[in-house]
Amino acid sequence: MNALRDRLCGVLLALASITLIAGTSQAVAASAEDLSRDAKQALERLYKSQPVAETLSKDAKAVLVFPNIVKAGLVFGGSYGEGVLLKGGEAVDYYNSVTGSWGLQAGAQSYSYAVFLMTDEAVSYLRKTKGWEIGVGPTVVVVDEGVAKNLSSTSLKSGAYAFIFGQQGLMAGLSIEGAKITRINR
Repeated sequence: MNALRDRLCGVLLALASITLIAGTSQAVAASAEDLSRDAKQALERLYKSQPVAETLSKDAKAVLVFPNIVKAGLVFGGSYGEGVLLKGGEAVDYYNSVTGSWGLQAGAQSYSYAVFLMTDEAVSYLRKTKGWEIGVGPTVVVVDEGVAKNLSSTSLKSGAYAFIFGQQGLMAGLSIEGAKITRINR
């Protein structure tokens, strides 16, 4: 009976965490100017830590930047963040990213991510579908240090490349699989 009660408490705590993340993010939503500024600053941090990202940006048709994603979970988890689609260094649209997860997880974390859209088709897909579910549509390659060392203009074959950076917190593991990216008004 105690095990069932503990599990129920864990599920309720996780659901409360997800609700708190989503509710807090909506309540303190950044202005368009703040979000654009934060996205550009996040990109600068990424370029300093991963120079290949800056090289990639020169060939990208657009860059979708989420400067602050907050993730929390205890068995059930979720994350939320808002981002900017930059073309030619200027903000053209705003998006949110929402994920849900289940499994052996506990903790909280924040991180940033940027998706370099390398083709007009990838940009068009994002805009036409009014959102994007990572894992559906154009192929997204998550770039880690091993992939980054081998990326060159001749090896680029994917429609999009994602960099996850600036992780802080106490949650092990990180994935953007299953993330739902949706256009928002700012």
